[in-house]
Amino acid sequence: MKLKKSRRKATLKEFFELNFEENNLWEYKADEVDLLAELVDIIRPKKLSKVYSVDISELILLLRDNEHYCAGFSKYLKGILKQKKFSKILTDAGILTDADFFYEVKKRLFAKFIPDQPKKDTLEYVLNQVFFVKTDPLWIRKIPYEQIEAVFDLIKFSSIYTSVANKSPLAELLFAIDVTLHRIAGRALESDVIKMVPEYENMESPFLEIQKEFALLTEKLIQDKNNFLDQKDLGYKQLMILHKQCIDYVQIAFKNSEKYGISLRVNQSLLRIRQQLFRLQTLLPLLVLNDADDARRHSIKLALDLIEYNCDKTNVRKLISESTQLLSYEVTQHTAITGEHYITKDRADYFRMFWTAAGGGIIVGIACILKVFLSKMDNSAFGHAFFYSLNYALAFIGIYLCGFTLATKQPAMTASALIRSLEIGRKSDDNEDEKHKGFAEFFARVFRSQFIAFVGNVLFAFPVALLGIWLIDIVFDYNLALTKWYKLINDLSPIHSLAILHAAIAGVFLFLSGIIAGSVANRDKHEQMYYRIEEHPLLKLSIGRIKTKKLSEWYERRWAGIVSNFWFGVFMGSTASIGIFLGLNLDIRHITFASGNLALGLYGANYNVSGWMLFWGIFGIGIIGLINFLVSFGLSMGLAFRSRNIPFSEVRPIISSIWAHFKRRPATFFFPRMKSQNKA
Repeated sequence: MKLKKSRRKATLKEFFELNFEENNLWEYKADEVDLLAELVDIIRPKKLSKVYSVDISELILLLRDNEHYCAGFSKYLKGILKQKKFSKILTDAGILTDADFFYEVKKRLFAKFIPDQPKKDTLEYVLNQVFFVKTDPLWIRKIPYEQIEAVFDLIKFSSIYTSVANKSPLAELLFAIDVTLHRIAGRALESDVIKMVPEYENMESPFLEIQKEFALLTEKLIQDKNNFLDQKDLGYKQLMILHKQCIDYVQIAFKNSEKYGISLRVNQSLLRIRQQLFRLQTLLPLLVLNDADDARRHSIKLALDLIEYNCDKTNVRKLISESTQLLSYEVTQHTAITGEHYITKDRADYFRMFWTAAGGGIIVGIACILKVFLSKMDNSAFGHAFFYSLNYALAFIGIYLCGFTLATKQPAMTASALIRSLEIGRKSDDNEDEKHKGFAEFFARVFRSQFIAFVGNVLFAFPVALLGIWLIDIVFDYNLALTKWYKLINDLSPIHSLAILHAAIAGVFLFLSGIIAGSVANRDKHEQMYYRIEEHPLLKLSIGRIKTKKLSEWYERRWAGIVSNFWFGVFMGSTASIGIFLGLNLDIRHITFASGNLALGLYGANYNVSGWMLFWGIFGIGIIGLINFLVSFGLSMGLAFRSRNIPFSEVRPIISSIWAHFKRRPATFFFPRMKSQNKA
């Protein structure tokens, strides 16, 4: 009789007593897979994190000491697995199905809630019903290999090399390899992929050659009727050489992304080819037998791989990690190069940064006045979002094109430059302490660059905003901030408003603007936009070759920054309106605008402000700047760490090194050292 479901999990002995005491297996024919699922559920550990080894010796003893159990279970298991197709697992499971990243994510997320159920004549159906917990491959790998071999021998499984006939395990394996090779070749010969590897332009494609070589090997296996290859077989050796050439091809394509850029679609195509090549790397050695024990080892290995591939097929985290790593590297590489311009080297750079930040403060002071004026317009929430966004965007683009500095735009750029310096140190310096010490010195340069930029922005935004509103009052006899002064000052207080949350939101937008700049630069490089503009026939005919080239060079230098600043302005200007639409108290706080708003609020109140209100307003400006910096810098550092495969465990020694450097030379975090002194 069938095991009844209860809250208590049955023991192995109870399971076999109830189901295999007599040779009555046909009783379970209707739901035979469910019986195996019950057995696996008994063996499956409850808390995998506390399990170092999964012992199935009790199962082995039960099968070894009781012939009824062993014979019945063997007959049952072989009946389930008989002539089950599994080639689709090898060709599809865990491998990208399309170059569309978002489609793949959506598909896998949907499959997590409503799994795809294949036909019952496939091994995929069995595995879906039995090994449906994502940790199943992990605990199965913790079973001692000797115990797995013992179960294999007790059940008297045949190896995969028994036949090359249709529907045999070896035939399924050969078919899976053949399908994978054809798919690889088709994707690798697409023009977008070939464009990434101009080195192979006049050479024979290794993807076509490996197809031909495998076809010859398959024919040889069928003719010789050996069902396996020898390690010294020349055809197999040639196959492995070609496989290595295919992997090199993909690695060169990824490496060339630094020169030619890369799109998300091409990245997905290359990633799919690489996944399929790695799959072949595990499948091709299964065709070779060196001794009799290899047949059993390879059969067990294939079974374990099939379970792992099938469980891994809906892994969204792994998909996102693999798909975005290269693109995040390209984005942070651009921001690292750009960020180096924001890091001062000496006293001359330090004071130059102050004056460029002063220019940024002047423009922001004017933008603060314009925003108060725009707030008085009778508009809908959408209208306010539009005009605020336009005001912010024009201010940020103006700062960028004039060569001025907006302090909070720096962290997203300088974080990548910091990680780049750490990466160089990892490659060139074997001494961990010296590497982190050099990073700490570089961080001190970055911090003081941020500090002087903050000072320049704040010191000039305040008087410019104050001067502007005073001139408006003198000329038009109208105090622009008369009815808004309380809100302008109160919104700066970290205890009387949500200034900290709103400053964090602005920090996220600062981070996103850095991502946009890198993405646009990467896309334009991949699409050869600069060269296309330079050789545009209509432009050359209308404005001449020299001006067209200058336009191309200007586009290359400036366009990514313009787009980035435009979207940063849109994010900043539309947040409050989106908050109104959602019924949430959303807004942004930016240190430079906060300084200008304090000036407007003081004038609007005719300077009749309590001491505590003024204190919290000034203190709030510092807190807002700190949160702006920490959020944008922290997010950018995290992305840069991930893009360069630097473990997060390295954060602690880095922080310790920075703290030690600060205790030793605190002044270098705020002011540059004299030329006569050692560098900071």
